[in-house]
Amino acid sequence: HEKKESPFVEKLIQEMQLRNYSPRSVRTYSGLLSKIECDLAISLDAISIVQFKDYLHRRIINEKISVPLINQSISAFKILQVDVLGREWEQFKIRRPRREKKLPVVLSIGEVEKLIAVTQNIKHRALLALAYSAGLRRQETQQIKPLDIDSARMQVRVVQGKGKKDRHSILSPKALDLLRTYYKIERPKTFLFESQGKKGVKLADTTLNAIVKKSAAKAGIKKRVSFHTLRHCFATHLLEKGVSLRIIQEFMGHVSLKTTAVYLHLVNVQPSGVSSPLDSMDI
Repeated sequence: HEKKESPFVEKLIQEMQLRNYSPRSVRTYSGLLSKIECDLAISLDAISIVQFKDYLHRRIINEKISVPLINQSISAFKILQVDVLGREWEQFKIRRPRREKKLPVVLSIGEVEKLIAVTQNIKHRALLALAYSAGLRRQETQQIKPLDIDSARMQVRVVQGKGKKDRHSILSPKALDLLRTYYKIERPKTFLFESQGKKGVKLADTTLNAIVKKSAAKAGIKKRVSFHTLRHCFATHLLEKGVSLRIIQEFMGHVSLKTTAVYLHLVNVQPSGVSSPLDSMDI
């Protein structure tokens, strides 16, 4: 039997569904509140701000939970208080922890080339080429369908990406060639990349990460890579080619330019290739 959720968690789920949150966010937020209620053994509507903050502090100290998880807990608690219980957030106002400013791992163009080149499986090779060449998130790669590859306009259509937003990214001719070869062999039914021997079933998160890690190891890459590394490489390599931050923001589907701007710190600029603006003046 499925465990019955508390009435307040059920109301939170209903509220989030009405507000069109993604199923993943609904699962995460409701799961966090269920855990809080279970750990504290107090009804959610009776948890005070002091109890909630003490609980988060204990988890930070004892379990070393991440900053994103703390922020998700605060966001879930806020929806509960404001939208489910109808209370003023001002009285609960919780300051969110500072995010650690860590730069993402980025591979060189040569390393990405080698990573794709050593991948023998045609499905995996086409998948890596598409994800890197269009800057796709893992979930977007899972959800992509054959009709989202627009060869007439040389675009990749991303349907309901993060934040439930549609966008277009670039379609590489080399990625398209690989996709055509792969498609003729596999003939996927629903999703462009489907689970082995299971037509209509998309690839699992763990499978996508395993594909990248296996190819990176085979290519002799020692850096700590994940599927998302390909997306970081896409943005950084475009910047190095002189593509504007604003255009990259559109391709990446970032709401804020500040998110895209992090890649400025990763660009490999050779000082010898940069001249002073004074040198172009007639003085």
